[in-house]
Amino acid sequence: MDDEQQPRGHGALAGFTVGVTAARRADELGVLLRRRGAAVLHAPALRIVPLADDRDLLAATEELIARVPDVVVATTAIGFRGWVEAADGWGLGEPLLGGLRGAELLARGPKVKGAIRAAGLTEKWSPTSESMAEVLDRLLGEGVEGRRIAVQLHGEPLPGFVEALRAAGAEVVGVPVYRWMPPEDIAPVDRLLDATVSHGVDALTFTSAPAAASLLSRAEDRGLLPALLTALHHEVLPACVGPVTALPLQARGVDTVHPDRFRLGPLVQLLCQELPGRARALPLAGHRVEIRGHAVLVDDALRPVPPAGMSLLRALSRRPGWVVARADLLRALPGSGRDEHAVETAMARLRTALGAPKLIQTVVKRGYRLALDPAADSKYADPVQPISTGTSSGRGGQAL
Repeated sequence: MDDEQQPRGHGALAGFTVGVTAARRADELGVLLRRRGAAVLHAPALRIVPLADDRDLLAATEELIARVPDVVVATTAIGFRGWVEAADGWGLGEPLLGGLRGAELLARGPKVKGAIRAAGLTEKWSPTSESMAEVLDRLLGEGVEGRRIAVQLHGEPLPGFVEALRAAGAEVVGVPVYRWMPPEDIAPVDRLLDATVSHGVDALTFTSAPAAASLLSRAEDRGLLPALLTALHHEVLPACVGPVTALPLQARGVDTVHPDRFRLGPLVQLLCQELPGRARALPLAGHRVEIRGHAVLVDDALRPVPPAGMSLLRALSRRPGWVVARADLLRALPGSGRDEHAVETAMARLRTALGAPKLIQTVVKRGYRLALDPAADSKYADPVQPISTGTSSGRGGQAL
């Protein structure tokens, strides 16, 4: 959404709630989202073990110093910097850098190039696509038989990368620069899962494949996996920073979106396009009404709406202009009971929140309907499937 198309005084994401699963750079992502008006629910799905505490990295570093590889593939800037810093802490910094100077250094992207150069080294090549697939194509094209290749692992799967090199005759040494572990406090993840399955968030963002896999695993442990997958298929947008991050979700049949450039800024811009495009806009009682996640735009004025009111509004918007019975609306309320008076209470609060009571009409002894403008009436002339069978609905009746 262009700036001139945004609601006056509000960002493109005003009225939407975005879940953030990132462990690192979560603050940066949260700031970018909030600047554009989003409410942010943060729950780190993983934590990163400090490099200096990782014995596997120490062993790999000692092995590479003892026998310098022909090629080193650096995949992330934070990982490369952390590797050098950890080596310094072990008293191995200079021997490691000396070994790397004698190897052919390949950098996956510009940030990794910056980290390599900051360490006083120079990369030989970096793909313009920032893709490991392009790195693999280059290595295989040059020929790798009998060559020793060190690959910086970064907590995300490298599908087929190591296997393809080994199949072509290379000796591959993995360098585990940091290790993903479950979060020490699982409560925020559980709250995010509960919000997702109840449609309390409009999008979930993922910046690493392990975070996506961890969230799916926790949902499965709690018996929420079917509900989570249903939400991600329909109501909640899964947005990944890149295609590798999306792999655990795609393995479960979940379609995801990702930006062309695998960075946080483009990821946020993608959400600014996708989420407003999914919101429903209706001409009601002479007003333009756009239904967003936890708020409604009424003629570009942002109106926060309580969860019960949003549930009623969504139920009514499925059949714009058609009467929805109180019994149907009662079932749409969160934690609905049997007393239809709860519908009347929630409806009164909804009208107050919208600031324009005439947007919703009461149809005597029947229910409620959205006051669809006559000019738009023909667009919604054919009724959609009712919320449930056995109840009456229609466009007739006296509106109050």
